[in-house]
Order: sequence, then structure tokens, then C-alpha cells
Amino acid sequence: MLRHVVLFTWSPDTDADTRAATIAALRKLPEEVGGMTSFAVGPDAGLVDGNAHAALVAEFADADAFHRYATDPRHLEVIAEHVKPNLASRSAVQYEV
Repeated sequence: MLRHVVLFTWSPDTDADTRAATIAALRKLPEEVGGMTSFAVGPDAGLVDGNAHAALVAEFADADAFHRYATDPRHLEVIAEHVKPNLASRSAVQYEV
């Protein structure tokens, strides 16, 4: 099993509606792309200053399933349309569980 964790920090000019629309688009990936055994995405709870603004955690049966997801055209479209235009920084890791 492979876990994929991504932290997103939005640019300062990204408004609340755009942030919410981005999270909503990311939440549709399990239906539109599939391939994951579990999936969660959401905004930071705001409990600690300096945190990233949102996190995504997805699990895949293996590296091949992850690569299919990562290169899927719909996944790439969501990234291009919703994430990249609003992104100040992104950090990710994939690890075996």
C-alpha cells in the first residue's frame, strides 16, 4: 500500500470562494479518476499559525495505481485549472504503509 500526502499553501490573493472551489474539485477526484483505496482532502482547521492551507491524503494499492492517478488527464486538468493558479507552495510525499 502506498500513501500520497500533499500540503497546499495558497497565494495570499486567493479568496475563500476560490479556496473552497479548489477543495471541491479535488474532492471529486475519487469519482472522476479513481484508483485510490482511500482519499481525504480538506482545509486546515486553523488551530496553529503557519500551517499549510489544505491537505490531501490518498492511498493506493501500489506504485502503479499511484502513477495511473498522477498521470490521469482529469487529475492533471484539476491541477492546472484549480491548484496551480492559486498555489504559493506545495509539498508532497509518497510512502509505503
